[in-house]
Amino acid sequence: MNGASREALAAGRESLDALTDNTSVDATKLADELAAVTTLLDREVSLRRVLTDPAQSGEAKAELAQRLLSGQVGGETVDLVSGMVRSRWSRSRDLVDAAEELANTADLTAAQKAGALDGVEDELFRFGRIVSSSHELRSALTDKSATATAKGELLRSLLGGKANATTERLVVRLVTQPRGRSLEAGLESLSKLAAARRNRMVAVVTSAVPLSDQQKQRLGAVLAKLYGREMHLNLDVDPAVLGGITVQVGDEVINGSIAERLDEATRRLAG
Repeated sequence: MNGASREALAAGRESLDALTDNTSVDATKLADELAAVTTLLDREVSLRRVLTDPAQSGEAKAELAQRLLSGQVGGETVDLVSGMVRSRWSRSRDLVDAAEELANTADLTAAQKAGALDGVEDELFRFGRIVSSSHELRSALTDKSATATAKGELLRSLLGGKANATTERLVVRLVTQPRGRSLEAGLESLSKLAAARRNRMVAVVTSAVPLSDQQKQRLGAVLAKLYGREMHLNLDVDPAVLGGITVQVGDEVINGSIAERLDEATRRLAG
């Protein structure tokens, strides 16, 4: 997002945090209702254009949102969405993206309050690895001829009782309402959002053998010092690494593996 939309999203995040800081607010219910609003805005193009029309006053757009949503969702959701449409948006699509992010954030907040956020982060990463290693599963979850209901049932059969309820909800929502994203991109976005709840970054660490607890702690401390923020480590084991480790933080790859050093030596010899 750029310009006005980025500022509007930041305001929406602050409003959501203020709501969920109140222990009486059911963050999971709020997530469900924001997800329903996302579906509505995604489907009704003309509506979202009206709600983001810069020619209309913020108050007029808020009143329209209130008339549409009152009685359909809770008062907290009505207030939150009304506040969002009072803001200016660079593109109407950005409002949909923002509503979706806030829905996912509300679910992650519920997990954080329950002390389960670390587990959800790990489960999202592991599920992504399972999908990438199983062509059959990925095909089933991205099959455009399959209904959203069928995909949801498949996921619940796979995750039910095995993963945290928040993980299941987030993954089901992503798969049944992909909104043009690849499954991998959606899972990566969710992982980053989970890490952002604690103001930390995500490092994907691939090693030839599992790291010991001491190695993980030492690596986390080194990366935190390097990037200036706490780092959540998503750990993967790949014997093809041939020793050492590979660390990816965003688009940056720190490669200290034997395989990479051999490749570099080969390139130098060839040159």
